[in-house]
Amino acid sequence: MHRKKIALIGAGNIGGELAAQAARLELGDVYLFDIPDKLGIAQGKALDLEQNGSILGYDVRIVGTSNWDDLASSDVAIVTAGIPRKPGMSRNDLLGVNLRIIRSVAENLKVQAPDCFVIVISNPLDAMVHEMKRATGFAPEHVVGMAGQLDSARFQLFLAREAGVAVKDVRAMVLGGHGDTMVPVLSYCTINGIPVRQLIPQNRLDAIIQRTRDSGAEVVKLMGSSAYYAPASAAVQMARSYLYDEKRLLPCAVYLRGEYGVHDVYMGVPAVIGGRGVEKVVVIELDATERQMLDSSVQGVREIIAAAESL
Repeated sequence: MHRKKIALIGAGNIGGELAAQAARLELGDVYLFDIPDKLGIAQGKALDLEQNGSILGYDVRIVGTSNWDDLASSDVAIVTAGIPRKPGMSRNDLLGVNLRIIRSVAENLKVQAPDCFVIVISNPLDAMVHEMKRATGFAPEHVVGMAGQLDSARFQLFLAREAGVAVKDVRAMVLGGHGDTMVPVLSYCTINGIPVRQLIPQNRLDAIIQRTRDSGAEVVKLMGSSAYYAPASAAVQMARSYLYDEKRLLPCAVYLRGEYGVHDVYMGVPAVIGGRGVEKVVVIELDATERQMLDSSVQGVREIIAAAESL
C-alpha cells in the first residue's frame, strides 16, 4: 500500500511541533523542509524525532531537507514558512515578506506535489491562503487555511475557565478572518448543550471575546514569538481528517463561492474535511449582530487581499 507522505514547509517552532505530532500519530513519513541556511536545523530536528520514536514506539521516517525534489508526490503539505510575529507586530505587518515566500512555496508545490492537500498556517493567514490557491492553481477544495480551529480552541479555553467547567465540555465557533475582526458566534456556543449565555454574564463574555481576538498577540508578548503548540495541533487535526477521511466538521479558512453571500474570498467558516478535501461548507444562521460582524470581517479580508495583489 502507498505510505502517506507529509511535507512540512518551515522547520521552525511550528514545523518542529507539527513533525512531532504527525510522527506520534503515524500519519505518514514526515519531510521537514527549510531553506539551505537552515538545513541543519531541519535535519537535527528530524534525527531527534526519529530517535524519540525508539522511545515512544512510533515508526515513521522523518527527513530534514532543503531539496524540493524530496517533497515529490506528497499527500499533505502544511505551510508554516515565513517570518514569525515579534512583539509590537500585527499579522498584517508580515504581508510583504511572507507573500514572497508563499509564492515561492506555491511554485514548487505546483511542480512537486500537484495533487496534495495544502494547509496554510503562515500569517497574515487570509491573504496567504488566498495567494497559495492563486499561485498553485489548485482546486479550492485542496487549499485551506488553519485559523478557525485555533481561534475556536482559544475561545473554548477562556469560556471553560470563566465557567469553571471542563474544557472538553465546551463547544464554540469562531468565524471570519484570522485577526481583530474574527467573529466568535455566541449563539452556537454551548457547555455540554447548555447555551453559554445562561452560564456566563454578557460583560464577561465581551471580555472573553476580546481576549480571544488578542490571544495571538498575548502569546507573542509573553514569549517573543508566535504560538506553536496549539497551531500545530489544529493543523494536524485537519490533516488527519483528510488522510483518514474522517469528515470532521471544523472551522477553517475555505474559499467561498456564494456561501454567506460571499464570493471569491477565503473566510473562516465551518466545513467538512474528508478524503476529497473540503467536501462541504456549512452555512449557519446568524443573528443581526453576528451578521454585521461577519460582513465587517469580510471587508477586512478583502482589503488585505487587495494589498497582497498590489505587491
